[in-house]
Amino acid sequence: MQKKSTFVLAAMLLIFTHCFSQDKSTSGFKILKEIKVPGDGHWDYCAFDSVNRHLFISHGTKVDVLDVDKGEVVGQIPNTNGVHGIAIAYDLNKGYTSNGKDSSVTEFDLKTFKTLKVIKIPGANPDCILYDPFTQYVFTFNGKSKDATVIDAHYSTVAGKIDLGGKPEFAATNKKGNVYVNLEDKSVLVVIDAKAMKVFARWDIKPGEEPSGLSYDETYDRLFIGCGNQTMVVLNPYNGKVVQSYAIGDGVDATAFNHTTKTVFSSNGDATLTIATQQNANKYINIENIPTRKGARTMAVDTKLNRVYLPDASFGPAETKKDGTPGKPSIQPDSFVILVVGKE
Repeated sequence: MQKKSTFVLAAMLLIFTHCFSQDKSTSGFKILKEIKVPGDGHWDYCAFDSVNRHLFISHGTKVDVLDVDKGEVVGQIPNTNGVHGIAIAYDLNKGYTSNGKDSSVTEFDLKTFKTLKVIKIPGANPDCILYDPFTQYVFTFNGKSKDATVIDAHYSTVAGKIDLGGKPEFAATNKKGNVYVNLEDKSVLVVIDAKAMKVFARWDIKPGEEPSGLSYDETYDRLFIGCGNQTMVVLNPYNGKVVQSYAIGDGVDATAFNHTTKTVFSSNGDATLTIATQQNANKYINIENIPTRKGARTMAVDTKLNRVYLPDASFGPAETKKDGTPGKPSIQPDSFVILVVGKE
């Protein structure tokens, strides 16, 4: 009888402890509001200017500029045909867009949004774009030609080209001389000597496959690689070792890290945002998926307010390509929004 009572008490304690830990692991993040953005074009990446409090949103043939505190569009960068990404150079007061359909980069004033120069590049279909403050170089990662174009941001001219040996997806910098880029079709991470404009390492990212999102933690020097097999890989960028991996939602496109709260984010195509807490360089816990919306696959993080901004819209029938085959789903009129995810 005594043994049975002890067993029951232990079981009750285990259940209580499990429930308590589950409550503690809940992040408290949810969709707080939606901000409407005019226009019905497709979108890709967005980038947050933490100094001027502006969210730059790629949107078809233009970039919309959203004042996140006012909740309204305050400007545009026009004529960015097939724009994918936006890079920010605070030290030069400049921004850069990768214009995929024109194989060009638009350089603009970070505060007035005025176009300063359009730079034609030798690479085809620039997708991800990155500014490296260590070298003052802008890197475009070109999906069709499978290479990177290097632009000297100080002179606004093309400075070089880097063969990558695979299709680049997203990139990050340690701001100390190294640039990192995922090769989606090879499931490897390429390490570039930014100053020399040369690849000097290729690292396998197993158990991750088909890497997409990539972000960097400057405190612990860790890379967060969101992969197509529903896996987040945490990698040491100096020796290429995977220090931890954990499950994320399906269809990841972007990852982000908030250094002030030690939070890792993954925005996924299955209408979830995966959130994890960094305990130390090699340990990540309290992992959960919170509901978002189906199209909310890219994002930017506001580290001050600890909020995540995710573009989304309602989809209609697939558009028809010139050859008569189905293309991307059409965007329902007046449905484009920015989802604001955070804690109340």
